[in-house]
Amino acid sequence: MQLVVKKPLAAVAVALLALGSVSCQNDALNPVPQTQISDKVAFDTPTRVALQVNSLYSFVKTGNFLGGRFQIYNDIRADEFINLTSNAVTGSTVWNHTETETNANDVANCWIYGYQAINQVNVFLAGLDDNASKFVAPVFPGNFATTANQYRGEARLLRALCYYSLLQLYAQPYNKDAGASPGLPLRLLAEKSAANNSLARSPVKDIYAQILADLNFAETNLPATYGDAFTNTTRAHRNTAIALKTRVYLSMSNYTSVITEANKLVPAAAPFVATSGVANGLNSSVAAVFAPPQTTSESILSFPFTANDQPGTQNQLAYYYLPSSLGGNGEYSLNTATGIVADPAFAATDARRTNFIVTTSGGTFLKKYPTGTPYTDNAPVIRYAEVMLNLAEARVRSSNTVDAQALALLNAVRGRSNPAGVYATFTSASDLLNAILLERRIEFLGEGLRNIDLMRTLSPIPAKGIVRAIPTTDPLYIWPIPQAELSANPAMTRN
Repeated sequence: MQLVVKKPLAAVAVALLALGSVSCQNDALNPVPQTQISDKVAFDTPTRVALQVNSLYSFVKTGNFLGGRFQIYNDIRADEFINLTSNAVTGSTVWNHTETETNANDVANCWIYGYQAINQVNVFLAGLDDNASKFVAPVFPGNFATTANQYRGEARLLRALCYYSLLQLYAQPYNKDAGASPGLPLRLLAEKSAANNSLARSPVKDIYAQILADLNFAETNLPATYGDAFTNTTRAHRNTAIALKTRVYLSMSNYTSVITEANKLVPAAAPFVATSGVANGLNSSVAAVFAPPQTTSESILSFPFTANDQPGTQNQLAYYYLPSSLGGNGEYSLNTATGIVADPAFAATDARRTNFIVTTSGGTFLKKYPTGTPYTDNAPVIRYAEVMLNLAEARVRSSNTVDAQALALLNAVRGRSNPAGVYATFTSASDLLNAILLERRIEFLGEGLRNIDLMRTLSPIPAKGIVRAIPTTDPLYIWPIPQAELSANPAMTRN
């Protein structure tokens, strides 16, 4: 059961504000559904509070946001895929770099669903504070204050993830000017009406500061482990906050902090398995990581789906990437001309090629997400392999040397899938760095990191097929702000 706070616009306030419309709910005409309860009693029992936490994940993992579309957008706007259907509903304008302020399927929806999730977090956090006097015996256990802080940690981690994700599409990279560019409206209050529509964009650096504040709070208050594989991969724990911080700091070129955070999870030498909290580590088989039930310890966070809880029509990862012969819709094939699958470093015997790539009469496709209809593959957020490569890259960039640990981390990820392709050494730090960046393209193909890596390294978006390259100075390098937000928020400015 999904619990939704029953206040005027409480669950979707920002989304509706962004569309420039506000409507009051009439409880007499619109009775509360059985799957929802009034906010007046939403914090009256531990079970009801816990259900609201579950609801937060539902808002974040919606198929229009981090349940599929966000990852897809960050891959198809780069150079690894070729659009086959010219369908604007499934991202052809993203692939072509023809987005406009009025594009509803991507530019508007991603913003709306992202801010809807953020506002739901803010509503929940405000509710915890406003109802603190209820959290006493005999209804609540004596240690509920600790539990409440755990819930705050989960909520703030999800808010941080939402803001980080939106930054990657709607704002200039932090590294362009140390975060001085316009970022996003930083909404931290529970919005329940149109009263606070007008809110200027905070600088990129201020958004990153809030993201890190949320993740630091989460690290301190989240549990070390939940004790079972499913929950440890689908619900935020302490290692989740640490892992996400390595990604955030890497996006800021704060390599010292990347190393500090990654060292909490990655030992100095193999075997690379976290020694505290969840025993996150590099799984021996990359194929097993993506095979159902997708709950290996390598998956630090992913969003699950079931036949009764699907990402939604035309949002599913497998729908986009699997050919029709395997149950997908064949929306995008792999770029065999200039994409990573054409690179000789991606060997024919590499397990990531033999397990995740298939060639049919219609082209070459990604089958990393193997489940066809009803499309219940988990949507990936972050894996231990990424933390390892984040650490390797940070060590090379900070020392400008052929760092021994960086080489070992790179070889661990590469050697798992391509034992014959491990590197003996490199003649320069730049060669090692290039190998790490190349390995990221192979390892995280179809997981939504390609565009993020291009932007944080201030690289142009490469050409593909008939689509030209997009230099960093081009207005198309980032998405436009949705027209609906510009109309509803008088303090908002265009990209």
